[in-house]
Amino acid sequence: MRVSRFETAANYVILIGFALVILAPIGVIVTLALGPERLSSGGGLHFENFARAWEVGRFGQYMTTSVSVAAIVVVVAVTASILAGYALGAMSFRGATAFFYLFLLGIMVPTEAFIVPMFFDMRSLGLTNTIWGVALPQIAMSIAFGTFWMRTYFRGASRELIEAARLDGAGSWRILWQILVPIGRPAILTLVLLTFMWTWNEFLIPLVMSPNGAVRTAPLGLAFFQGQYTQGTALLAAGAILVALPVVVLYVILQRHFIKGMIEGAVK
Repeated sequence: MRVSRFETAANYVILIGFALVILAPIGVIVTLALGPERLSSGGGLHFENFARAWEVGRFGQYMTTSVSVAAIVVVVAVTASILAGYALGAMSFRGATAFFYLFLLGIMVPTEAFIVPMFFDMRSLGLTNTIWGVALPQIAMSIAFGTFWMRTYFRGASRELIEAARLDGAGSWRILWQILVPIGRPAILTLVLLTFMWTWNEFLIPLVMSPNGAVRTAPLGLAFFQGQYTQGTALLAAGAILVALPVVVLYVILQRHFIKGMIEGAVK
């Protein structure tokens, strides 16, 4: 099927239009971040805004907390999601469907619905104002989606390959880690990226689970920084870029696997 020049040009115009809509706010933030903090500071590019925002906003401490929380959530949630997805997608056992719908329930319930009773549960266990009090609820939320995601992948895996491995004497554990996980790298890396992004951007759970601010993540620190510097738009923009940068860098590194994983998930 041949596409006319008019259709091609129209597609490019539409794509460019959407790109401008998406990139325009980013351009405004970058322009503000590189602009002068005060009108009397003169023109030119002011890269020192990033260093000043990092120091004044204490983003070094907040970034360290966010990296720690995200690392715990990603490692635990992705590992548990692989195991649960393999059990529900490649094995047959009584109650598998009920377990799967239980995981789906975890996706459908919003955070606002359980955050208050969860706070009291965490407080009774002595986990509030700790990194585990912030990480554990996000692990549970990520496992719910991760199990759904990995179950879809394992259900679409080659049954012939699995049966051939069983005939060669491979057990379930070996089939999972030596056969299915290596060939499912795009799906797993996509889950890693999504889990990291959701954990990094989470605002409500760190706010509620750490009422004294002992475990303050980067987005939460940016919100408090905004409250202190409502007039310093340059520093606020620089702080926003610093907070968003780790997610952007990770996406750039994993974008090939992310796009492949998303396409495979859509096809399946």
